[in-house]
Amino acid sequence: MAFLSVSRARHCTSFRRRASLLDLLALLRQRRHLARLDAAALDDIGLTRKEAQTEARRPVWDVPEHWVG
Repeated sequence: MAFLSVSRARHCTSFRRRASLLDLLALLRQRRHLARLDAAALDDIGLTRKEAQTEARRPVWDVPEHWVG
């Protein structure tokens, strides 16, 4: 029985890592897309070009505050 518990714990941990990696990849993709938006699209979402470029240049490991904790 102990073997099954350890195996299940490893599966849950690896699942969390994969989900976390997928989240980071999605964040990277969104930041790249943000950098390519034109002035009209930036105006629609209420960002200046400087704000969009600042966000787009953040490293992928620099995640939003609500992800931490």
